[in-house]
Amino acid sequence: MSQRVALVSGGIGGLGTEICRHLARSGHRVIAADLGARSERIAAFRAEVEEYRNDIIFEALDVADHAGCAASLADIVARHGPISVLVNAAGITRDTSLRRMSEQQWSDVITVNLDGVFNTCRALIDGMTERGFGRIVNISSVNGQTGQFGQTNYSAAKAGMHGFTMALAREVAKKGVTVNSVSPGYCETALVMAVAEPVREQIIANIPVGRLGKPCEIARVVDFLCAEDSAFITGANIPVNGGYFMDF
Repeated sequence: MSQRVALVSGGIGGLGTEICRHLARSGHRVIAADLGARSERIAAFRAEVEEYRNDIIFEALDVADHAGCAASLADIVARHGPISVLVNAAGITRDTSLRRMSEQQWSDVITVNLDGVFNTCRALIDGMTERGFGRIVNISSVNGQTGQFGQTNYSAAKAGMHGFTMALAREVAKKGVTVNSVSPGYCETALVMAVAEPVREQIIANIPVGRLGKPCEIARVVDFLCAEDSAFITGANIPVNGGYFMDF
């Protein structure tokens, strides 16, 4: 079997980079897709994944632009081959209380975090179903399950992402394509580490395992769901949050 191609949107973020590494270790040829205007971050990313330079490639992609996303993905497929694995990790925050939230802050988050999932999946789903194999993993969030003060936009997008996951999973289950969500809790990412230390300490105090998660712990679950022999798991939401939120 030829090497499967995996695409990770938001692939040069802290979590996205770790997902790329795990998928490369599992034998995938990985496309790290992200905005192309961040030259310094792209250069840093390439240095971070230097040992995988033959298996991880950066490609510019704006998931928020429906037509542009479709065109970019068609070009990527033409140059790198069919995409069999899609991880939707692109996301932004624009935190503020609803009473202060502007329409732009609402639409920015919904457009990237939720519309972006539609745009990538819509462009790639036909190819997956026609080939009879596909793995889609959408990176949601514990705050899509619990809600969070100042994140009506983000929590709505992340909750909507899992509703999308379940519906698409039903549509393509008989075609050999699985669709799942992973909902990380608070992890050692740049975003969380930038939070004021007293606030971060309070967050940690509410996590039963007593620490922040590591990006590799999220990536391990994503890699598992993307595996060939994970074909009987679809429509699921896998929480990776250290016990911060528990349900069944």
